[in-house]
Amino acid sequence: MSFFIKKMSRRAIVQALVALPALSLFRNQPVVDPPNADPNEIVEVNGWILKRSDLA
Repeated sequence: MSFFIKKMSRRAIVQALVALPALSLFRNQPVVDPPNADPNEIVEVNGWILKRSDLA
């Protein structure tokens, strides 16, 4: 592992560290609700527990 890090430039390491938070933007994208979804279903959105009807 240390051999791999020694071969990488400092710039490459910094760019990789800066890119990590950007990856979280593409995670957990909202899914389009199916047309037959139950409006009383309980869902979790960003840590909040809500009924699906509250989201509309």
